[in-house]
Amino acid sequence: MSALAREDAGVAGSGPKRLDRARTTIDPQNIENPTLAAVHAYWLAKRGSRTMPARADINPVELREHLGWIMMIEVMDNCSDFRYRLIGTKVTRYFLTNSTGCTVSEAYGPFGETAVKGVKAVYRKSARDKIVVRAEGEANWITDWKEETRDFPHFDSLYLPLSDDGETCNILMAVFTFDYADVVAKSENVLD
Repeated sequence: MSALAREDAGVAGSGPKRLDRARTTIDPQNIENPTLAAVHAYWLAKRGSRTMPARADINPVELREHLGWIMMIEVMDNCSDFRYRLIGTKVTRYFLTNSTGCTVSEAYGPFGETAVKGVKAVYRKSARDKIVVRAEGEANWITDWKEETRDFPHFDSLYLPLSDDGETCNILMAVFTFDYADVVAKSENVLD
């Protein structure tokens, strides 16, 4: 569990270790991943002088080449949970499922409370503080639930707040990237 997740979940530093391979960066400045960098630059341009852009400012046509990596996540009830409104096709391949319409609690519940709290902590940090959060690492904790054992390659993701009223984040635009060719090769036997 990252320090961010431990802090948000109220877990002491020696708490559960299942998510230790994920790291977070608040308001990242140097983004080497070209997809993350492009979507971050797009978000900054749409934001302008505001704290965050609105959902209406985001035009899918302008993000066409990155849509498979993008998720739109609704912020629910003062960040108590989050609902996946859109999940790019490449992201669904990584997780071997499409959780569109599900909450984080529903989507990650089978992986245990530590997973739910860790994912919510990252989303909550971005939404409440109205800042960009980067998370990267490994998601091998998912194999605790899967019958098939497979490695989940390194992921690199960015969470960008959106606001319809200019004050409260009501949507997170997330970009979740990984080595797509590697995931396709490793998941072929699971999907067949």
